[in-house]
Amino acid sequence: MFPAGFDADGLLYANTRFGDFPHYLPTHKWQDRNELFAEWMLLSYRKPCHCSSALTAYPAINVTDENPRTLWVAASNHAGQWVSVDLGSPHEVKAVQVNYTDYQSGIFASDTNVYTQFRLVHSPDGATWSKICDLSAARRDRPNAYIEFKTPVQTRFIKYEHTYAASPNLAISDLRVFGRGTGQIPETPQHFVARRDSDPRNAFLAWEKVPDVVGYNVLWGVQPEKLYQTYQVFADEPSMLEIRALTVGQRYSFAIEAFNENGVSKASLPVDLE
Repeated sequence: MFPAGFDADGLLYANTRFGDFPHYLPTHKWQDRNELFAEWMLLSYRKPCHCSSALTAYPAINVTDENPRTLWVAASNHAGQWVSVDLGSPHEVKAVQVNYTDYQSGIFASDTNVYTQFRLVHSPDGATWSKICDLSAARRDRPNAYIEFKTPVQTRFIKYEHTYAASPNLAISDLRVFGRGTGQIPETPQHFVARRDSDPRNAFLAWEKVPDVVGYNVLWGVQPEKLYQTYQVFADEPSMLEIRALTVGQRYSFAIEAFNENGVSKASLPVDLE
């Protein structure tokens, strides 16, 4: 699923930078490994949530933490259950992804009863709602439903309204909202350092946190101009990373960039490790 190619030196690579953000399907031979990235940024990260109901250990706030291991579980699976995300201010919303998850589902095979039905609505003020997607009559299973809007909406609140899921529990791990903010892109992270471990297969990286970011991409490769590998770190994680994927005797280069709702910073100058 990731774009792959050969560079001018015949080195095979695959581009996973922003790999789970929206990308364009190629319609021609691409020249730049990043040109398929739509540059629609994640707007929902750690944003406040509300819901119709929730089990105590599975609150609504879990749908915006970008952690597939946490989830919101409604008190029932009946039609009419809902969860909403407050983006904080109006944003240009271009797509929404609903990631269902198994919670005591007891389903181990697919049949004609395994499908999902829901609606998406939006509101600029949290009071007046308008429909943007209606799949309440669909009979397709969408465990990771990705809905791209033909016309972007300028809005603050996004709400999922439930109709049907085959599982006895309505459980959603992430409600992801993509689009563009209207603020400034983040600054490039400073004081980026890299150190190779006594075991040369490992490297330790650290940097200074940037305010108001969603996360960071650590870029690395075998030369400063070949930073083909990406490791994504979200803002609530420590500003350090251990990479355990290096080859003994191979020189590597590392850089870092920050991203938020408005775009991506310039990458730092590469740091080389022998």
